[in-house]
Amino acid sequence: MTGSARTIAQVILGLSITLSSTARAPIFASAPAKSTDEDRALGAFAAIHPIDVHVHIFKTDSTFQKMLEGLNLKLLDILVMDDSNPSRKQLQPEIDDALALVHSSGGHIALCTTFDPYKFGRPSFSADAIKQIDHDFAQGAVAVKIWKNIGMEIKGRGGQYVMADDLQFAPIYKDIAAHGKTLMTHQAEPDVAWGPPDASDPSWSYYKENPQWYVANRPGFPTKQRILDARDHVLADNPQLRMVGVHLGSMERDLDNLAGHLDRYPNFAIDTAGRMEYLMLMPPEKLRAFLVRYQDRVLYGTDLDLLPDANLPDALKEWRSTYTRDWKFLATGEILSVEGKPVHGLNLPQPVLQKIFRSNAGRWIPGL
Repeated sequence: MTGSARTIAQVILGLSITLSSTARAPIFASAPAKSTDEDRALGAFAAIHPIDVHVHIFKTDSTFQKMLEGLNLKLLDILVMDDSNPSRKQLQPEIDDALALVHSSGGHIALCTTFDPYKFGRPSFSADAIKQIDHDFAQGAVAVKIWKNIGMEIKGRGGQYVMADDLQFAPIYKDIAAHGKTLMTHQAEPDVAWGPPDASDPSWSYYKENPQWYVANRPGFPTKQRILDARDHVLADNPQLRMVGVHLGSMERDLDNLAGHLDRYPNFAIDTAGRMEYLMLMPPEKLRAFLVRYQDRVLYGTDLDLLPDANLPDALKEWRSTYTRDWKFLATGEILSVEGKPVHGLNLPQPVLQKIFRSNAGRWIPGL
């Protein structure tokens, strides 16, 4: 065989081997699925191992658990008593269900318990509440919640609204502090609850659906400032008690007032639950400066829920979209569309994001 013939034969043999190898592999292998904009945002969110310090969960299943695991997400499940809500009327069943959820979550859910404020005025009220929350602490509860029905619904024997600084609560606060636990306070409501009606307010739809909490022009009803002053008295009287004022401490439109409280009370922090849209309405430069300055005092929360009758696919979509929106707003410089309005992302520094989304929760709510 001549040299040229030998060369041609070698080329043909090589092509034959290559084609044979190719034939064994799928020629039209599917390309990997492209990650969506939401996937990328949630990937960055998950990388920080976030903690959402304010949710209300009444059921779960394997799909919900997989979401928590996929997002490296820990939740604080907060209990409240509400005599207008069938799932929140009886405290012990709430506690039992929540503890079962905590124990089945593989470390992804912790419990914030509460006590029964509707028993206020009974001779053994304080002692009974302390006995119950101490038992919950022994079961792993990391915090205690007081809700807006203190200040806005429950009345004492004289017909006056019961405030958070009532002396019957004082031993309870002392006990929480003695155990090194945290008090989560939802006191008062957004300004719009006192009127006038405002369809542009982020909370207005809530009062259309829950008119019992719309208190404008209600005779004898306390002012919002009266309710918050009582909360502040608790802060001043209990300097060893860590308090997280949820929902931006119900000072959702006033960064200056928030800053004044954080300066005045070193035992006070706030969470963002259910009030992120108020932050989005604020001048971005002023808000960014506030969050950088008070980066050790702001905890991330959403107020998301999973109700007993929830449609799980719809609920998971809401949870994922909320985390996506909030991450983009705080962590990127993107311009978001929220309720049809452009919102400028704050592009906070990574150390600030780490504190807001994770480490502040561990500091202010030990056990998380």
